[in-house]
Amino acid sequence: MPSYPWRVPPELSQFVESVEGFDYRLDRDAVHHGLPSTTLTVIIQFDEALDCGWVGDAASDRFWVLAAGLHQRPALIRTHGRQCGIQLALTPFGARALHGMPAAELAGGLVHADDDLPAFPASLHERLGPLTWPERFTVLERHLFARLAAADCEPACPEVREGWRLIIASGGRMPIERVADRVGWSRRHLLNQFRSEFGLTPKQVARLARFERAHRLAEGGTALVDAAYAAGYADQAHLNREWRRLASRTPTATLAEFPKVQSEPMRSGKESRT
Repeated sequence: MPSYPWRVPPELSQFVESVEGFDYRLDRDAVHHGLPSTTLTVIIQFDEALDCGWVGDAASDRFWVLAAGLHQRPALIRTHGRQCGIQLALTPFGARALHGMPAAELAGGLVHADDDLPAFPASLHERLGPLTWPERFTVLERHLFARLAAADCEPACPEVREGWRLIIASGGRMPIERVADRVGWSRRHLLNQFRSEFGLTPKQVARLARFERAHRLAEGGTALVDAAYAAGYADQAHLNREWRRLASRTPTATLAEFPKVQSEPMRSGKESRT
């Protein structure tokens, strides 16, 4: 089941964390769980539209270009035996630069990007489909740089950017009161500004950062008990509870799922993990 990682140019790295092509042939009933993380997702699908909804919801939809905001529950993708496309993981600040809106406007949502967001129009999907993988990435890179050059959305304020950086750099372990002190705001003001920019509170962002770190470690072969300690959980039982809340399944079931785009072998040109 081949994947095709692309090295993100340094000029894009503050907006695009990773890009990967994928071409999976699976059992027709195979499903993929899109886990909560600290990045926004864009999937450009080839051959067949993506059948996606939220775990626990009966409704789903089909997307040729899907944009998902930050979320705290897993998405459910029904593969129907084939998945071929490109997945981009955007930083929250990439939402302003590429989508022209704060990440909060997409929080908890699954959007037909080719209809509703100018950054990834249907014409881009149509251009990429017939090309080879190297050609797809070349066209996509040019498109992303063109979008940045045309961006007319003001960047997030420095305090919000620094607050996000502190939480992510600490893996969600820095106390929120300390984050607020470091950026010169009250805790309440930080909370309100995070909700406006990301659609999540600082505490919720920290929760995602801890889960993301634990998932990366476990997926890389670290024992769950060690992953729990390294990611800031009290013990493995604490990690198991949080994992079930965010992934809607056990760590063992999650890690046994078929190889996934969410594993992201290349992040900003570096080896990495989701």
